[in-house]
Amino acid sequence: MIDDDDAPEFTPEIAAEFAANFKRDDRRPPCQLYLISPQDVTGGFDERLKRALGAGPVAAFQFRVKGVDQHEAARLAEPLQRICADHEVAFIVNDSMSLAKRLGADGVHLGQGDGDPREARAVLGLQAQIGVTCHDSRHLAMEAGEAGADYVAFGAFYPTPTKEVQHHPEPAILSWWTTLFEIPCVAIGGITPDNAAPLVAAGADFLAVANAVWGGDEEAAVKAFTELLG
Repeated sequence: MIDDDDAPEFTPEIAAEFAANFKRDDRRPPCQLYLISPQDVTGGFDERLKRALGAGPVAAFQFRVKGVDQHEAARLAEPLQRICADHEVAFIVNDSMSLAKRLGADGVHLGQGDGDPREARAVLGLQAQIGVTCHDSRHLAMEAGEAGADYVAFGAFYPTPTKEVQHHPEPAILSWWTTLFEIPCVAIGGITPDNAAPLVAAGADFLAVANAVWGGDEEAAVKAFTELLG
């Protein structure tokens, strides 16, 4: 386990210097779009997903539906998983290793209370993509990387109607991470085509978005993100 005392010193002054002087490493792959489902995936959402995935490149889709049992969650997820497969988009299950295993999903995204990446690796296998929510914490991110996570997620960078948040990192945390580590980082929280550019410039490998796409015209939103990400 990595102790906070071992973490590289990252004062507000150093953070500001990172933000001012950081240049995105061109050796890293271009930033990509990572869609997160709304809570309600009924009522024709499958057609909305098809339109979104057909509007531009999407790297991954996270199934994040809460408050239903696993049988119902699997029923809701299966048609969406097939759509993702047809578009060669990774299908990631939020929170539940058991649901990810049941579906044969491409991976799982773990919150801080959802288990350890080592456990997820044992359950889902070597090929699974395992992500971990790290809020605004360098310590949690380094622990996740040490435990074998395939990506770490920082946020919320902006206010979001999707969920109540308590952590608000600065974009410089993305610069710090990508300067020191090869594991990809995901920026999440209130991201729109209008406010995403600083996060891309700071080093985000993926932009995780929900309401910016599903809160309006999904095709137009994905096209706008595609134009931004080039």
